Amino acid sequence: MGAIVISFSVGYCLGAIPFGFLISKAYGVHIFQVGSGNPGATNVLRILGKKVGYSVFLLDACKGFVAVFCGTLLNMPYVTLLGALLGHSFSFFIHFKGGKGVATLIGGLAFLIPIPLILGLIVWLSVFKLTHYVSLASIIFVITLPCFNFLCNEAPVQQKHTLPLMVFAGIVVWLHRTNLKRLWLGKEHRF
Repeated sequence: MGAIVISFSVGYCLGAIPFGFLISKAYGVHIFQVGSGNPGATNVLRILGKKVGYSVFLLDACKGFVAVFCGTLLNMPYVTLLGALLGHSFSFFIHFKGGKGVATLIGGLAFLIPIPLILGLIVWLSVFKLTHYVSLASIIFVITLPCFNFLCNEAPVQQKHTLPLMVFAGIVVWLHRTNLKRLWLGKEHRF
């Protein structure tokens, strides 16, 4: 139990570092008051451009990667990744607000399941190119990840990734619930 608490806490503290908020503030922008009001990489990119947006994406992904690396030391990589995802989305540094966690999840999964992740990113890119909706691409991306993992890994030991991926997909879809509502109403912003 102690190892679970430590692993989750390490992941949460890493994930809670609000790079989008901090970098935007350094540029004189209060990211919660512009665009979608979200401190994630997509909103930062919309407001401050590609260079800054991609930097935030990379830093957010690094949070997930480092969290999983730390989690492997305690043999609990998915616990630290869960902590990082929730820390990113509910950061105590910014009053338990945050982003949708996709970049952080990508960073962690790059460490754990690179091949299914690449296939998922191809799906993300395809959906985005067709629709220009980042939110829709992200939702379909996380939903397809468990399927790709199942198809790519025949060994039973690799199938242990499928259930956590389903949990992460559920969390990310829930975090996108307002986007889903806007998509349904035809009010979601295209990128």
